[in-house]
Amino acid sequence: MEPQVLHGVTEHVATVVIRNPAKRNAMTAAMWGSLPPLLETLAADPDVRVLVLTGEGGTFCAGADISTLRGSPLEAQRLAVAAEEALAAFPGPTLAAVRGHCVGGGAQLAAACDLRFAEEGARFGVTPAKLGLVYPASATRRLVSLVGPATAKYLLFSGELIDAGRALRTGLVDEVLPGGELGKRVAEFARVLASRSQLTQAAAKEFANGRTDRDAYWDGRARESGDTAEGVAAFLERRPPRFTWSAATSG
Repeated sequence: MEPQVLHGVTEHVATVVIRNPAKRNAMTAAMWGSLPPLLETLAADPDVRVLVLTGEGGTFCAGADISTLRGSPLEAQRLAVAAEEALAAFPGPTLAAVRGHCVGGGAQLAAACDLRFAEEGARFGVTPAKLGLVYPASATRRLVSLVGPATAKYLLFSGELIDAGRALRTGLVDEVLPGGELGKRVAEFARVLASRSQLTQAAAKEFANGRTDRDAYWDGRARESGDTAEGVAAFLERRPPRFTWSAATSG
């Protein structure tokens, strides 16, 4: 099977699947390069409210296909950073569903998501020290923001893998599920996210990521959107809210 990144959209949830079964879903240059335009297309789709990133089968992603590093390691890293940044910039909530190994470039992609749910038995590692690579500054800062300087240094200095339990304790993942239950939980939580106000989520994502120059912008969107009035009315009428603001159509 050709290594590729697949996707589908169901009930407002876009699922992006990393597929390279011959190499435990390692990312080729073409796969890295396909992610930014795919994410741009999904971000512009008003039917997409949530994005789930996962790997095919029992592995999330074993990192970059090492054969791609023989020619131009810097170019391979540039492609990985572009994919990471495109994922981090996705306007709606993003969730990595992790089974098996989430290593190197796979951990880089998972860290760029807003949330990470893992199955028991998952293993995480940040492995540039095994290859003599300088881990990108953007990915390093993102890792530190998730797990703190000490754990980030442990992972980066050693390249050692940690289990899902330690990943949960350090903040690298948000939930750990028993074997066989990850898919159900991710689908359930994605539906919850898709039912919430995209206005709230988009603003919260920017603020949580440290942006400080858009307070007035979001105040204006809140006044114009009608989401607050709808949310209050739905609560008082004991019905699900029908939020209408969308990042894809707001301009």
